[in-house]
Amino acid sequence: MKPEALLHPTPAGLYCPIGRFHVDPVRPVERALITHGHSDHARAGHGSVLATRQTLDIMALRYGDDYTLQEQTASFGERIDVNGVTVHFHPAGHVLGSAQIAIEKNGLRIVVSGDYKRGIDPTCAPFEPIPCDVFITEATFGLPVFHHPDPKAETRKLLASLKQFPERTHLVGAYSLGKAQRVIRLIRDCGYDKPIFIHGALAKLCDYYVSQGVELGDLRPATLEKKDPSAFHGAIVVGPPSAFQERWARRFNEPLISFASGWMMVRQRAKQGGVELPLVISDHCDWPELLDTIQEIKPQEVWVTHGREEALVRWCELQGIPARPLHLVGYEDEGD
Repeated sequence: MKPEALLHPTPAGLYCPIGRFHVDPVRPVERALITHGHSDHARAGHGSVLATRQTLDIMALRYGDDYTLQEQTASFGERIDVNGVTVHFHPAGHVLGSAQIAIEKNGLRIVVSGDYKRGIDPTCAPFEPIPCDVFITEATFGLPVFHHPDPKAETRKLLASLKQFPERTHLVGAYSLGKAQRVIRLIRDCGYDKPIFIHGALAKLCDYYVSQGVELGDLRPATLEKKDPSAFHGAIVVGPPSAFQERWARRFNEPLISFASGWMMVRQRAKQGGVELPLVISDHCDWPELLDTIQEIKPQEVWVTHGREEALVRWCELQGIPARPLHLVGYEDEGD
């Protein structure tokens, strides 16, 4: 069987015609298999959704309990038959509940990695390499220039700034699912035990992470209406980047704007966003990690999606590995 007969790109996303299901579809479909809860991969309105329990819970938190007509839980490693096609989910190391999806039929195995990272992250299960014939990899940071630094070293820059500017409120921009909880945990692991204030948009997801055994310490609402702004002097406030463009952020005293993202390696992005303290903390692989992963898995073929596809395809070809870009649309970098 040719791989394209088992899985191929369509306008709605990757489609398995034999199993009659899509993977991370960008529009409502009859049956969807979802790798993780970020909004560019997990959308509401599907007839049925198969995903890990944590991803299903996160989708319900974000979209409401009626986000799908039917949900089905996939435990890591469990082999599930979907219309004659065997699928099984394995940790992707991206955010809580994130998974790679292995799709098998007649001895052919395709692994859809979704978004993934290889670094240590206590807020989610670590990436598990799965041998396969075809490996579908993201390429968000798929250029040789991207080498991400140690996230703890980046976090210590924030704590050093707190000591240097004890009167200023340090506002840390971090996406609400995954990045915010990881940054909070990094701050804790670097020895900061004072209260951390969070924007209301993070509350439900932080509570869910805690319910799943992820320790985040003392979290308090960053509600200025009920507090004197001076109460936030020298404090850390974590919120979604979009909130920093609102009047809410300007109410703090001399706010120092920080942003945790792999894109903070690009100085122009930090400058355009008015970021005074960029923190290069990514939930995606950098260039060396992408290459190491492909070499470790040793697939017969690599398909590259959503990101800097051409450079990674070219590298594979130079290694003698057949590769192709999928040119899927609708996937962004919410979890960068």
